Amino acid sequence: MASFSEREQAFENKFKHDAELRFKIIARRNKLVGLWAAELLGHTGEKADEYAKSVVASDFEKPGHDDVIEKLMGDFQAAKVEMSEHRLLKKMEEMLDEAQRQVTTE
Repeated sequence: MASFSEREQAFENKFKHDAELRFKIIARRNKLVGLWAAELLGHTGEKADEYAKSVVASDFEKPGHDDVIEKLMGDFQAAKVEMSEHRLLKKMEEMLDEAQRQVTTE
């Protein structure tokens, strides 16, 4: 019985670790996308950092990344920055790869 409990605990620990890692990667992706978007919107320095934080925070509104896309597309539209959802999704995919590299090498 002890070995079954130990295996169960090991699986639970791995699941928890993987979920935390995924959370960190997604948050980093959102920050990187936010910094990219901030540059397109003309934000620099502290204003760009604050904007990136607002992109990260927007991801907590709904499950999935639709809330991030809605925020960014709305901000681009309000600032009259031409952006397609396809281009945004492509950039988010690129930034996901970069975020994964950054988080796993920390």
